[in-house]
Amino acid sequence: MKETIDLPDAELELLAALNRMRSATARELRDAIAPHRPMAHGSVLTLLARLEAKTLVEKAKGDQGKAFVYRATAKGRSVTRPMMRRLVDRIFGGDSVSLVATLFDSRTPTAAELDEMQQLLDDLRKKGGR
Repeated sequence: MKETIDLPDAELELLAALNRMRSATARELRDAIAPHRPMAHGSVLTLLARLEAKTLVEKAKGDQGKAFVYRATAKGRSVTRPMMRRLVDRIFGGDSVSLVATLFDSRTPTAAELDEMQQLLDDLRKKGGR
């Protein structure tokens, strides 16, 4: 059985932002989460250090200046999967279509998002579903 990782909300939000961005500096991450979770630069660095200690994030020297560039590790990229599975099971009785329908009730997807979802569906059909 895979290890389940429970992260504090701030660490989870930072890791989620990093997963969306693929790679980012601490400043870029701080700016990305600022609209819903403003925090000081030092706090972002502390959270990144914690995520790095948990082997969810790795850092490398950036091309310019002193800033490090952070990336989620494979372990860090997979953290949300068990969380989503638990959410679908507990809230939606295992029905992932209900989850998606609820998301669309709260916010209509853009045309670009619909295209991206269609591509995902096409790819899943080619793989024979899951």
